[in-house]
Amino acid sequence: MEKLIQELIELPGACGQEHAVIRYLYDRLKDKADECYVNGLGDLIVTKKGAFDGPVLAVSAHTDEVGFIVKKIEKNGLIRFEKLGGHDDRILLSQKVIVHGGKGPCPGVIGTISAHMQKFDNPTLVRNHREMYIDIGAENAEEVKEMGVSAGDQITWDTVFTRCGANRAYGHAFDDRCGCAVLVKAIENTDFSKVHGTLIGIFSTQEEVGLRGATAAAAAIRPDVALAVDTTAVSDTPEAMMDDTLALGKGAGIKIMDFSLLASRAVWTFMRQIAEENNIPYQLEIFTGIGTDAGALHQGNDGVPTGVISVPSRYAHSSVEMIDMRDFDYCEKLLEAFLLNMRDKSQFSFLQSDL
Repeated sequence: MEKLIQELIELPGACGQEHAVIRYLYDRLKDKADECYVNGLGDLIVTKKGAFDGPVLAVSAHTDEVGFIVKKIEKNGLIRFEKLGGHDDRILLSQKVIVHGGKGPCPGVIGTISAHMQKFDNPTLVRNHREMYIDIGAENAEEVKEMGVSAGDQITWDTVFTRCGANRAYGHAFDDRCGCAVLVKAIENTDFSKVHGTLIGIFSTQEEVGLRGATAAAAAIRPDVALAVDTTAVSDTPEAMMDDTLALGKGAGIKIMDFSLLASRAVWTFMRQIAEENNIPYQLEIFTGIGTDAGALHQGNDGVPTGVISVPSRYAHSSVEMIDMRDFDYCEKLLEAFLLNMRDKSQFSFLQSDL
């Protein structure tokens, strides 16, 4: 699992430019699936049939990462940029980035003033990203052009996968290459001779700019139940707004609610049940500060009972997202257990059992 996530985050894939990630996943899964294709928006759709009749389960993980795009090249060779996805302008200054130009990657840095200039500035000012610039070491615009960089090129964080402590790691693009890795491993590790039903895996595009890939995919399939696999922000650090309801290393997140979804009670209670039966640590998640592909999936066709498996993370949408590798493993085990324990779509109906 660790090798897979390292390989995935090394691939550039800012919103709308997920080509390298999709190619990697297509090549890895095309011979392991019953059907494997890429739709017009770039979503990779992978179908794997179980040996027995049962429900159709759609599982989506998004391939895009928050990043930037080259907007303008100044005469002195500095690059103006726009954001792709949600960023906090407070943490952008002095960060290392890679500009992916036509002649290959160009390392650079988001410029900042020298500390010696602070007394001539307003130290409380948070500069808007449109006032910032990226320096790739060029002396002028012509040199930038010679380096192969032009408007429209994607920009990603320049952070490698790094283990820290006994169980944790940090890097960029864990949101949501972690979810992609969980879905890949579930496809590869699950014994489909024991599965009742069909898995439709969706590796979606453009989630960070409005769930666009999942919306397109949801219009083309008719699942009986759906899941998203995505990271979620924990609340286990000392800042005033943190309430310690989600923590690293404490288990897979089973979502009840976020701003894009009120999860199907039948789905999240089923996940909680199988987690307990299989001794998989889990945490129940109610967090209105996040949305996932599930927000699009549950509104597909005439409505789909939908839930989310969440990989807990710290420092989301930054260059140093942190995860606990144990949670990563718990999430994969939970998805595999879901596949092996589903039997009939009636398990997930709105009026099922005695809820």
